[in-house]
Amino acid sequence: MQPAGWDAPLNARMVSLQKPAWAERRMTIDDARQRIQSAIVQFGDHAAPMIDLVIGEVRSGLGQETANDLIAEFDLELRFGIAPTEFE
Repeated sequence: MQPAGWDAPLNARMVSLQKPAWAERRMTIDDARQRIQSAIVQFGDHAAPMIDLVIGEVRSGLGQETANDLIAEFDLELRFGIAPTEFE
């Protein structure tokens, strides 16, 4: 005996692979500031991995200069060892 739904056509059993609405939205500088601040409040001295992910997303979406500005604004190099990227 087969589990319920196995007798349905293959295309009727397929799961939708559409991206959620939030996945289409690009991060803004204000989003990044909020996420960094939230990580610092929630994780304190252990926030570096979360902040590093945010900085990586900022570098990818908004550019290295914007990421470096955030690093300077929150003093991330001294506090968490997250260094600015040198670019030419």
